[in-house]
Amino acid sequence: MKEKQIQYVENALLIFNILSVMGITVFIYITTNKICAEYNASTYLQQVQSIPWNPKELLIVITALLMILVGSYEVRNLMSDDKTCYTISLIVDFVVSILIIILLDFNYNGILLWVFASMISYRREGRGIYAMIVLGVGTYICTNHTLLGLSYRLFSVKDYISYYDVSLQKYLYGFDNLITSISILLFLLFCVCIIITQSGTIEEVKGLYKQLSVANEELQEANVKLQEYANIKGKMGETKERNRLAREIHDTLGHTLTGLSAGIDACITMVEYSPESTKEQLNILSEVARNGIKEVRRSVNELRPDALERLNLEYAIMKMIEEMNQLTSTNVDFHCDIENLKFDEDEENTIYRVIQESITNSIRHGHAHNISVDLTKIYSDIHILIKDDGIGCKNPHKGFGLKHIIERVEMLRGKVEFDGSDGFTTKVIIPIRWGEEYDESTNSR
Repeated sequence: MKEKQIQYVENALLIFNILSVMGITVFIYITTNKICAEYNASTYLQQVQSIPWNPKELLIVITALLMILVGSYEVRNLMSDDKTCYTISLIVDFVVSILIIILLDFNYNGILLWVFASMISYRREGRGIYAMIVLGVGTYICTNHTLLGLSYRLFSVKDYISYYDVSLQKYLYGFDNLITSISILLFLLFCVCIIITQSGTIEEVKGLYKQLSVANEELQEANVKLQEYANIKGKMGETKERNRLAREIHDTLGHTLTGLSAGIDACITMVEYSPESTKEQLNILSEVARNGIKEVRRSVNELRPDALERLNLEYAIMKMIEEMNQLTSTNVDFHCDIENLKFDEDEENTIYRVIQESITNSIRHGHAHNISVDLTKIYSDIHILIKDDGIGCKNPHKGFGLKHIIERVEMLRGKVEFDGSDGFTTKVIIPIRWGEEYDESTNSR
């Protein structure tokens, strides 16, 4: 029979961990519903590295696993004299606890302390007690969310806390830290009770405290490294934003200046024998130049292309092609078999800019007379095929324009292929999230 003191602490550790795991799971479920109800799913997804799978299913599975944990503990107490049954129940507890930690993306690993508390209690009369303590502390450190987050994409409870008002965040952060601290303190109290019961001394407690101090120092070092990583990531973000603005200005100026250049060449040709036509062409050039200036200003102010602000994606593309057909002698043909070109903002920007830059390159570098632009949907991907009858280029040099096409598409996890053997062909595949359907799908991930 276990001493009542140890039994009380072990029960308290189990109850506290059950409440902690359920509290975290329910908090994720409630916050996810709040995000979806306020239609902020797309914005929230852009701010986090990862999200858990379906919160409702997660809540059901976690509840079931906790019930298995409680059942295993009761069986162990009823059949404490059966060593085989006792050992099997401990293994079940360990496996279930690992599953819970993985499902929560290592945001809470205090449940492991309870499992190792049960193991220590089982071996407290043998020499393996110290190995159990070291194993418990080591496993607890290895499943630390902060350490694993340096190498893997994990969702964080802190991301969900940051969604709430600042006035509420401090209480939520404090409660999150308090859960971890209480779990460790209860485990320490349990270990102290076991050691005092076995040896009647406090030397072992000092050794355990020293080990936990080392673990705390390691965690502090990990936090320092994490802060350094955050600083580096911030600088990378600044560089990425500068590159984004450079792409926006390059795409806008390149497209506009190419059209103006071709239009002016046409005016030079027509001015002697058709002044009126030349005047009409100059009026068109003037309007295009003014629109180009507006687009540059909007790019500098980190806004979307002007055409996409006023029109949907399909009409914006058709408007761009219509202007290019008016300004140049090149014929651009656009074909789309997708009924509704309505995507997230970053996806629409990428599709528009890829087509714009490809047309500009075909006219400026390929001297093409005919350009075809085809948009098709294959499964959940958008396929863009842009082909011209220009001079082509077997080994195209990836200059500023082509690099920006690649960068834009890769940011959406898409693929790009260039072929200059017969004219010039650009093939782009972009996996689309499909607008509001993506918001709903986050509940099933």
